[in-house]
Amino acid sequence: MSARRQVEHLLEFIDVSPSPWHAVASVETQLLSFQFVKLDEADKWQLKPAGRYYVVRDDSSVIAFVLGQKPLLETGFKIIGAHTDSPGLRIKPKPAIGMDALLRLGVEVYGGPILATFTDRDLSLAGRVVYKNEQGHIVSKLISFDQPLLRLPNLAIHMNRAVNEEGLKLHKQFELPLILSQLSEQQLPQDYFLALLQQQIGVEATRLLSWELNVYDTQKGTLWGAEQEFYADSQLDNLASCHAALQALIDDSVLSAEATVVCGLFDHEEIGSESNKGADGSFLPDVLQRIAWTQQIQGEDLVRSYAKSFMISADMAHAYQPNFPNAYDSEHKVRVNEGPVIKVNVNQRYSSESVSAAQFAGWCEQAGVPYQTYSHRCDLACGSTIGPMVSARLGIRSVDVGSPLWAMHSIRESAGMYDHAYLISVLKTFFVS
Repeated sequence: MSARRQVEHLLEFIDVSPSPWHAVASVETQLLSFQFVKLDEADKWQLKPAGRYYVVRDDSSVIAFVLGQKPLLETGFKIIGAHTDSPGLRIKPKPAIGMDALLRLGVEVYGGPILATFTDRDLSLAGRVVYKNEQGHIVSKLISFDQPLLRLPNLAIHMNRAVNEEGLKLHKQFELPLILSQLSEQQLPQDYFLALLQQQIGVEATRLLSWELNVYDTQKGTLWGAEQEFYADSQLDNLASCHAALQALIDDSVLSAEATVVCGLFDHEEIGSESNKGADGSFLPDVLQRIAWTQQIQGEDLVRSYAKSFMISADMAHAYQPNFPNAYDSEHKVRVNEGPVIKVNVNQRYSSESVSAAQFAGWCEQAGVPYQTYSHRCDLACGSTIGPMVSARLGIRSVDVGSPLWAMHSIRESAGMYDHAYLISVLKTFFVS
């Protein structure tokens, strides 16, 4: 598949995945098309040699794996980890605000988005709604409004003369509610909102119990640039890495790999990963242990298998933007379309160390892929990933890598077309090496 087609496939994946819950549903659709079998954590697992399986926890985290041709004690696990969530805005439990003949929805800030980028965009809602069905059981259903539904209009420059010098600053409580509709005196704000949900999912408002709704940009992803060498979309951090990991997993060469290969895509990375389905929770250890148990591996032998394992933590990297040269370390300018980035931080904000970085560089060379190395400016706070926490919890050697990205945490991020193909190629090489 050409680099262009791989990015077009990525953009299609993102555009049908406007929330973490939709992202996992999209992943599940692809896994089923490759004959992966869904497992239930409440059931006893019976795993077959060379079997393909996946597990979903709470709708927005998924772990898929293929049992290797060789014994686990001989090869260990080969793991790629990424995250399904992106920073942004989430709707509050009682969101409807009626004031001055307008209906607005109150929001909370999820993670660390660039809030100014949410203004003057065609926004909508997606996520899941929980309700009581006709049998009295609590169930959930995906919901997505495909049309522009919400907006956060900017304040005119005539009323904010310093905006170009001081930047747009939005008060999180009072200036982020999103305009939904005009409201008549007879309409009750909360009833209007519930009726909107009822109409969208076909469930009576009286049976609706709760919801988790993500605010997303309805503008589709696109290629751009004079040679179409760049692409832009929302949620590239980190659905681009999720897509690359998944494409590597379902490659024919990987589906018959010697080692047991694992792809873990986790929710809640942007808020610390400390949850039952986050990378710092029990999900990955539970799945790895259960894989081992089905092969009569436990106790000391399980620790031995971890000692032979390796994890690639795949998350996006900061691409050099020449309009802001002082934001970067002068010796660590990573550029788009020049290959995946090995991310290094001596304070272990990234899990890379000299040995794991050298191993990843070797896989890049084996795949014929260029690679780069990134280190953050010493006087700026460095972000982190799932790599350090998973590596610490399991004792598995790990490296943090990612494709170069512009405008990380903006509602509209950009990256290089060729980098996505490079990353898929080296991840496949890792799985089969």
